[in-house]
Amino acid sequence: MNYYSLNKEAADTSFKDAVIKGLAPDKGLYFPESITPLPKSFFDNIDNLSHAEIAFEAIKQFVSPEIPENVLKTIVEETLSFDFPIVKLNDNISTLELFHGPTMAFKDVGARFMARCLGYFNKDNTNEVTVLVATSGDTGGAVANGFLGVKGVNVVILYPSGKVSDIQEMQLTTLGQNIKALEVDGTFDDCQAMVKTAFLDETLTSKMQLTSANSINVARWLPQLFYFMFAYKQLHNTHENIVFSVPSGNFGNVCAGMMAQQLGLPIKHFIASNNENNVVTRYLDSEKYEPKPSVQTISNAMDVGAPSNFIRIQEIYKNNFSALKENISSYSFSDDETREAMLEIFNKYNYVVDPHGAVGYLGSKNYLKDNPNAHCVFLETAHPTKFLDVVEEVIKEKQPLPEQIQSVMGGEKVAISIATYNDLKDFLLS
Repeated sequence: MNYYSLNKEAADTSFKDAVIKGLAPDKGLYFPESITPLPKSFFDNIDNLSHAEIAFEAIKQFVSPEIPENVLKTIVEETLSFDFPIVKLNDNISTLELFHGPTMAFKDVGARFMARCLGYFNKDNTNEVTVLVATSGDTGGAVANGFLGVKGVNVVILYPSGKVSDIQEMQLTTLGQNIKALEVDGTFDDCQAMVKTAFLDETLTSKMQLTSANSINVARWLPQLFYFMFAYKQLHNTHENIVFSVPSGNFGNVCAGMMAQQLGLPIKHFIASNNENNVVTRYLDSEKYEPKPSVQTISNAMDVGAPSNFIRIQEIYKNNFSALKENISSYSFSDDETREAMLEIFNKYNYVVDPHGAVGYLGSKNYLKDNPNAHCVFLETAHPTKFLDVVEEVIKEKQPLPEQIQSVMGGEKVAISIATYNDLKDFLLS
């Protein structure tokens, strides 16, 4: 499979080079040159397939021939070493729990898959690769855990000071080894801009091999299509008209769901559920795409003012606004509405959600007002205890800490403060 830049001014490249480069030389995101739908029999017989078998069949066209099938099967099995359960709240709304991995966030899937791909590509390489990643919360911890100890790979994580939860910060600043954390005086958008600038800085790239583990990287982004298929397997015998409500920040997750749909997954519709960072909600209302500086909310992983992956969504629909709007709805919710939803879910269903899941739940409720026959699945993208201060304040009940969270409690924070791109550049060159 070859990949092309969405800016259309760089040469096509292989999966291996797309993973290692992260971003194309013309600043564009990479996109697969073709998408071949899986046969109908695959979905007809999905009940008989394991998670690893589903994932292998779904991803192999995108990584061949660079990764042999036997190696890919091992990568997939190691990536998916935890569960993806569906929890039913009522006849029309379920949640897909994506927090059973090592850092208790949905990004564990993409980070673990990418780490293993890069480890395979780098196994005989004496040159080190530096993975440069910006995080609004969960990406940093997932990448740190996924790449910890990977041979020949150094990881540098940029995160906005004071804008991630305490547990998220501990997950990316306490591991040591080949993981370095940079605390940025700014927003996630500032962190993301620094990372993109670094990729295009020839002073840096002439001296070191940089790649990204944000969802701009195809190996981080594409594996997220797996769990949409896992959800379908669990629901298709009892529910028609399955709709996914995806808490959306950088839009990699909902875009991956759309890729699963392009592979033939029989999904009716998607909902992009936003907090007050609502550039896509406004776009679908006005057809005007106007990124704005991000604002801080209690659902911090979605505090993105210029979502990188939206251009991939536009590519899927060939920049046809009508076709896109037919397949996706988008709603935006305030922090107060989010808190009210968290309390409603707890009181009505005895279920605890994190703020991002609550935004997904609100998107489901809004969609169902005009589509009462749909079954909405909102993605619970992180364990609620990762946002302990918000959750406990809302539901007024203390929450036990899972083992994955306890393991980072009390660790020593090691982070270097930076404020400008030159600070980042100096750190990398040193």
